[in-house]
Amino acid sequence: MRNGNHWYAIALVAVVGLCGWACSSTLGPPACTDKRVCSGPKSAAPAAPAAGAAMGPCDIYAADGGPCVAAHSTIRALYATYSGPLYQVKRATDGMKTDVHPLAAGGLANSAEQDTFCGTDSCTISIIYDQSGWGNDLTSAPAGMAKTTPDNEANAKSVPIMLGTQRVYGVHVVPGIGYRNNAACGTAACDDAETEYMVVAGGNFNGSCCFDYGNMETNSRDNGEGSMEAVYFGTCTIWNKGAGDGPWVMGDLENGLWAGDSSPYGGNMPITSWPYVTGLVKGESTSQTNPNGHWAIKEGNATSGALIVPFDGKRPSAHYYPMRKEGGIGLGTGGDNTNGAKGDWFEGVMTSAYSSDAADDAVQANVVSVYGQ
Repeated sequence: MRNGNHWYAIALVAVVGLCGWACSSTLGPPACTDKRVCSGPKSAAPAAPAAGAAMGPCDIYAADGGPCVAAHSTIRALYATYSGPLYQVKRATDGMKTDVHPLAAGGLANSAEQDTFCGTDSCTISIIYDQSGWGNDLTSAPAGMAKTTPDNEANAKSVPIMLGTQRVYGVHVVPGIGYRNNAACGTAACDDAETEYMVVAGGNFNGSCCFDYGNMETNSRDNGEGSMEAVYFGTCTIWNKGAGDGPWVMGDLENGLWAGDSSPYGGNMPITSWPYVTGLVKGESTSQTNPNGHWAIKEGNATSGALIVPFDGKRPSAHYYPMRKEGGIGLGTGGDNTNGAKGDWFEGVMTSAYSSDAADDAVQANVVSVYGQ
């Protein structure tokens, strides 16, 4: 991400120079075309749970009409029936790798698989598997526009947390670490609707760009306003901010971390006491009823209580409608591989639909049932 409004200014000067102020300009975002070649999911999504059984976040969104197209976590299965691998660890001494699975379908990670394999050796997280069936796995990010060398993998042992009596491990992001999938399929592109959330630690953040999870460019470059839509957590004020000094849940829409539709946006209050944070961003397609675009930010204490809505309204400016999302997936960096941020990340999902408030509330209740143990 960079502060990239200058190209609009250059374009405006060019138009004025050609026709003077007597003619009108219809400047706006360039036309968007989804250039990906996708043939559909690589495998079937996990089966729905039995009637009346507990549902995971992706079961809830599927029942709402917007199934997950990406589901990542080193902590747990995000479907009630998922029993496949959650993530892969790589041993430093010999480069050997092994997968970590849930203890049982729909359950927490079996951390003993990691502990036994790694022992006293150093281990990194080499793959975060996509549970959705779309095959949108995350691996270390390739070189990008901002950081021109590939990113590092996270230390697999750095973020142990206890959920009930089970120890599990999160993803510890420090400057230089990031994950990416620039060939993701099924994710929202152009002005398509989407919903995405992540769960992170509330006490580990900084003001550097950008501790994100979500929809990013497919070439790890800054392709202009509206080319990404990701969830952010931290105190970065390079572009925009919420009330006070942060940290805030914001939307990274490219060339702008937005706490609302203006800056500073006073309705987005600092998060100061939540041990784990649910951050959610969702965007709706531009339409006759939403000519200026429509998106929302939600947040909640991942250990108790309901979601609150710091923002629900129009896009910040015409630079962001219609959106030009590209459908790549990133974790821990900005869209152009800017990776000076830090944070502890536990889970996240993406859909290609604008979810109902009832579904978001049900997902938050599910998150609380796990992180509030």
